[in-house]
Amino acid sequence: MLLRLLRSHLRPYTGEITLIVVLQLIGTMASLYLPSLNGEIIDKGVARGDTGFIMSHGALMLAVSCVQILAAAGATYLAARTAMGFGRDVRSSVFHTVGEFSAQEVSRFGPPTLISRNTNDVTQVQMVLFMAFAMLVSAPIMMVGGVIMALREDVGLSWLVAVAVPLLGAVVGLVISRMVPQFQRMQTSLDGVNRVMREQITGIRVVRAFVRERHEEQRFAGANGDLTDAALHVGRLMALIFPIVMFIFNASSVAVMWFGGHRIASGDMEIGQLIAFLSYLIQILMSVMMATFMSTMIPRASVSAGRIQEVLGTHSTVIEAADPVEIPEGPATIEFDGVDFHYPGAEVSVLHDISFAALPGRTTAIIGSTGSGKTTLLGLVPRLFDVSTGVLRINGVDVRDASLEDLWSHIGLIPQKPYLFTGTVASNLRYGNPDATDDELWEALRIAQAADFVSEMEGGLEATIAQGGTNVSGGQRQRLAIARAIVKRPEIYLFDDSFSALDLSTDARLRSALRPWTASSTVVIVAQRVSTIVDADHIIVLDDGRIVGQGTHDDLLTTCETYQQIVESQQGAEEAA
Repeated sequence: MLLRLLRSHLRPYTGEITLIVVLQLIGTMASLYLPSLNGEIIDKGVARGDTGFIMSHGALMLAVSCVQILAAAGATYLAARTAMGFGRDVRSSVFHTVGEFSAQEVSRFGPPTLISRNTNDVTQVQMVLFMAFAMLVSAPIMMVGGVIMALREDVGLSWLVAVAVPLLGAVVGLVISRMVPQFQRMQTSLDGVNRVMREQITGIRVVRAFVRERHEEQRFAGANGDLTDAALHVGRLMALIFPIVMFIFNASSVAVMWFGGHRIASGDMEIGQLIAFLSYLIQILMSVMMATFMSTMIPRASVSAGRIQEVLGTHSTVIEAADPVEIPEGPATIEFDGVDFHYPGAEVSVLHDISFAALPGRTTAIIGSTGSGKTTLLGLVPRLFDVSTGVLRINGVDVRDASLEDLWSHIGLIPQKPYLFTGTVASNLRYGNPDATDDELWEALRIAQAADFVSEMEGGLEATIAQGGTNVSGGQRQRLAIARAIVKRPEIYLFDDSFSALDLSTDARLRSALRPWTASSTVVIVAQRVSTIVDADHIIVLDDGRIVGQGTHDDLLTTCETYQQIVESQQGAEEAA
């Protein structure tokens, strides 16, 4: 998964990667040349008292060191740029992929894990990529070059390298193999912490209203404890690596000094050669240490890459038409023709054989008990979901044959849970039409019965709106969402129980103001209150996903038992109140 993700997003950085490898090669070769120069200075300069040789070779060492420093700095700079650019591109890809998801895919993953995958998981891969460019490229070069240079200095001690390096690699590999499942557990636990914390922040009013702070603290403690346990398991395994590496490192150094001392005493080796050999052994083991450090990061990055790839590899069930048909401009007719819908994996359909038409200049209302499929039916029009069987047409065009952008341009949706974005009143309203003037915004606010409270807010149209609209009431949030749709002036208005937070008088005034504004538009209203839809031109009654009645309010009072029950229950509630 990690290699697949890197291959798909590193292609634009081929030039930078090539330059990084070249700089790493230059820096590593310079580093490998330095111990040899140092040994020559000791054996041929210091031992013989040749000051000129010492000065000339010392200057050469200084020049080689400068080349090494410049190459390392340049490689690190390019590595940082490449890794940061890679992270930016992956985050952008994940964001755009999630933006194309239908409601079904978003529900399957869930917001907490999608956020975690686009932040923490991308950071893990980005970090390991930077370390790979900064260290892992030079490590194998240093290892191979160090072995060659060490053999060039003295073959008799080469068996120490042949013992130390495989031993170190085998021990580290064994420890790392046990870390992979723990990293998977860590990322899953992190999702759990994000989920619980997001629920607590979003539902803080509910938590306090039901005095459930202690319960939520325990939930968070459980999720946090799982993450802590997983992190401790990983930490214990990582803690094993470095003592093992340092033990082998120091034992190898002592062995070189011991056996090298005997070879010097026997005349088979010079002091400079021993120092150079020890330096090469240190470089070899240092490269193994760098590879070890990288190896501890790769498993977690691999797990993160798999989670990212899972998102990138998921395709929306709402597929863009290959050869889209343009929806004719003008008044829009919505036609449901034998539509069924069921959620993937569900045994029972949510909607059964839905057939009706919503015509321009008329208000079509949908009413029914909770769970009857009203919101699902409305969501089929903008293709939040696709019909399972049957056809849904707008102006004679199957919505699946139209481009999504063309389809959405005809629709103004006011969702059941209105959402406002961080910004101002004006910036939220201009989601409907970015070019709308202030006069148009105020007109929309007046129709939505929101002009009074907006004018009282500090700044008016420039008044601050918090994330989700949490600094305004539920009714104000609904009216601003309605105004946002009005600003767009679409051919189709979809109101998904958008009047539920309004009192009866405000509801009546809003619908009265809307009527002339939407006189030529197609209006579909999902509602719970009969008073909201009593004046609708066409009322559809749903029961358990089936249409059990159609007609006007007066018609349904005499022909539809389900509608009669709804009216009676609400009238009884109003009388009791």
